[in-house]
Amino acid sequence: MVDVDGDVAVSGSSWYQRTNAHVAHLQGQLNKFEEQRKADALGISRDDAEIVAKANSHLDAARNALRGSMWKHFTGASADRALANVHEAEVALLRIAPEDELRNKGFYALTHAKLHLRHDDVCLQQLREVLLSRERKAFGRGRNRKTVDATFRELAAITLHAAYQAEEAERARVRSFTQIVVVAAVALWTIVILLGIWGIFSPDVAGRFCFPPEKGVAGSERVCPLGSTPKGASIFFLEFIGLFAAALAGAVSLKVVKGTAGPYHVATGLIILRLPVGALTAVAGILLMSGEFFPGLTRLDTSTQVAAWAFAFGILQESVTRAVDRQGQSLLDNVRGPGPKAVAEDERNHANRERVKTEKKR
Repeated sequence: MVDVDGDVAVSGSSWYQRTNAHVAHLQGQLNKFEEQRKADALGISRDDAEIVAKANSHLDAARNALRGSMWKHFTGASADRALANVHEAEVALLRIAPEDELRNKGFYALTHAKLHLRHDDVCLQQLREVLLSRERKAFGRGRNRKTVDATFRELAAITLHAAYQAEEAERARVRSFTQIVVVAAVALWTIVILLGIWGIFSPDVAGRFCFPPEKGVAGSERVCPLGSTPKGASIFFLEFIGLFAAALAGAVSLKVVKGTAGPYHVATGLIILRLPVGALTAVAGILLMSGEFFPGLTRLDTSTQVAAWAFAFGILQESVTRAVDRQGQSLLDNVRGPGPKAVAEDERNHANRERVKTEKKR
């Protein structure tokens, strides 16, 4: 179902659905403002007309971004573009909002500023004082109301814009991390495939993963991943065992994975990264053992033991990817949104400020 503005028509994840609905909401506010001004005897001023035109351009750009390709949706490029334009449209709407809506929109700007700006930010402090102090109310009754509202309007718009800039920076770091993970996964998958192909066309390479016969034991044979002779599929076999182990470890790690309301597929990228890392650690571990790198582990007796050790090395990739998981979760936690966690953080900041004031008075 599409309205006259082309809204409520995008398909995709819940984040894109919510953002598209928000674009439709902003368009409705903009249309309402234009209709009210057209009905007014004074009409729309030249300055307001330019702001309206720019807000419409931002909303159109957001719609185009939300209808981007699947790849742009996965990497977050569409999300960043849509979010930036939605934010600019909201700031533009604040600059042309009717005077009777300024107070409520000011609280809206203050809420976002408290989420994304430092508690000692000058704009945040000034906006809080203007909205919450009784002195401002008394000042508004005794002075030119339009002058006060014009000053407050610009302060609220600047503060909201600064908060949105901070939020976009938080999200940009998450998107950059996601792209790094995807690029690393693609590179590692390429290495895994090329290494397996190299083993197929070069038996000498596959032979390096075999263990020599036991010395002094008659009838002892060479032990390889797939029997007693090097085979082209040996490396692919070891990689599959390591990949299977990594997939199993990744499934177990899902119990601590936190969902996200954002458009960035960090957890998915980390799971995909685990697989080639597990395959390569399995191959590298068997190579180190066959090269007598580990004292006391210079020989395996059966092909099953080789597969078992490859599985163990594939599990060990968790020690490598766990640090990457922590970094990804840290970046996701840094993207703050409304909720109990944000409220608790704001309460802690307020308590710290009050404690500092008390210590100064003493």
